[in-house]
Amino acid sequence: MPTRRTFLKHTSVVAAMSLIAPYVRAAVSGRFYMPDEGEKHRQAFIAFGAQEAIWEDFTADVQAALGRIARAIAEYEPVTVFCRGDERVLAEKHCGTRNITFVETELDDIWIRDTGANFVIDGTGALGAVDFNFNGWGNKQQHTEDAQLAAQIAEHTGARYWRSELVGEGGGIEVDGLGTGIMTQSSWINRNRNPDWSQAEVEAELKERLGLRKIIWLPGIKGKDITDAHVDFYARFVSPGVVLANLDTDPQSYDHKVTLAHLEMLKNATDADGRPLQVHTVSPPLKPRKSKFSQGNPDFAAGYINYFVVNDAVIAPEFGDPLADRKALELLSRLYPSRKVVQINIDAIAAGGGGIHCVTSHQPLV
Repeated sequence: MPTRRTFLKHTSVVAAMSLIAPYVRAAVSGRFYMPDEGEKHRQAFIAFGAQEAIWEDFTADVQAALGRIARAIAEYEPVTVFCRGDERVLAEKHCGTRNITFVETELDDIWIRDTGANFVIDGTGALGAVDFNFNGWGNKQQHTEDAQLAAQIAEHTGARYWRSELVGEGGGIEVDGLGTGIMTQSSWINRNRNPDWSQAEVEAELKERLGLRKIIWLPGIKGKDITDAHVDFYARFVSPGVVLANLDTDPQSYDHKVTLAHLEMLKNATDADGRPLQVHTVSPPLKPRKSKFSQGNPDFAAGYINYFVVNDAVIAPEFGDPLADRKALELLSRLYPSRKVVQINIDAIAAGGGGIHCVTSHQPLV
């Protein structure tokens, strides 16, 4: 099965990355901070990097799904698509060319939320890019090329580049833009990323790099998916003080008890300014459409919470369950009243354990 659990031989990237910038652990609080995803974007990013070594027979389907996502986003903001040189024509065919720029580079896979730069800004209009040293979610998958993508994006955008000593992924970061973050312990406090770091040290570094004052730690769950439970499948800030939480209602799912625990913690949490959170819930479809992607695939990630907020729109998944799809559409439309909710079939990507948020990233407008 071509999922993100398809582990390929790991090739060390330490030597290659050392040519880019030295590891630095932040020591002094700076003026940069990560804005909320709902703030204006300069552009979005997609990595058109599906390869048969990982996706096998699903490769063409994943490429088509990436194209649908790119075209949907391009209706609302510019999109930069990273692709291999010998796949440029194919990428243009799927993604189109209207409001889209193509950058040729080497890639391992499609998960640019995890491999790309984590942008921060300051009050003067400066743009920074933080690199958290993507290591294939704990050396579980080939990542030699993807580990260099954050630095390439920083150079492409002209952002000031920082390379943290901490190892982690963008899908493990959720912020409200005003100093509060939500993270899962399972993906950050993990020996496969940061074996010599205590939780206090991880928290201090994340606060420094992302301009946070408080992190709400959810437990997550290790080892059930390749990411070790990224937060973008569990809790998302709609706006400061407002959170959308995933609530898995299937008692047979390993996520059932985890999401119940997360929900209870979020209901009792406060943000960096001491305000209680207003928590809404969305549940995965109980009857997603039957397809070659979902049938017999325990990694099929049918989660509505893994959406992407763009300028004037929310790009969200649909899974062929009319009732659940409609409920998700209505909820997102209510939570984002000034944006149009655009639902897309992403079954091929979900077959690999990811969603729309996982395969997209963005540069804030400063």
